[in-house]
Formats: sequence, structure tokens, C-alpha cells
Amino acid sequence: MTRANPVELQKHLKGVDYPADKHELIQHAQQQGADRELISLLEQLPEGEEYENPADLNKAIGEIQ
Repeated sequence: MTRANPVELQKHLKGVDYPADKHELIQHAQQQGADRELISLLEQLPEGEEYENPADLNKAIGEIQ
């Protein structure tokens, strides 16, 4: 699997209201035109977690890659 580019990830999540859960992040990324690879990566995030800010999200993404 290719590693997510944090800049690309945040580009597609610009304007998301944190804290946000996995489903909110996926929906926002889709609305911003994220590609299937990025959506697939977000789908791997654990259920029930909320991310307080972009740094929390980047850390979680790093743990699943």
C-alpha cells in the first residue's frame, strides 16, 4: 500500500469540523473529491474513535500504514 501524503490528506479534509469521527472524515473527503485510495485509507480507521485535530488524524493514519 502506498503511504498517504499528509498534505494531500489535509487538502481533502480542509474545512472539516473537528472533532470528527471516521464517517464524518470519509464523507467530507468524498465531497472534496478525494480519490479512492485516500477514501480506502480513511475506511481503515478504527470505529468509534474521534479525532480532535489534523495531528491526531495524521498519527492514526501513520499507525495503520
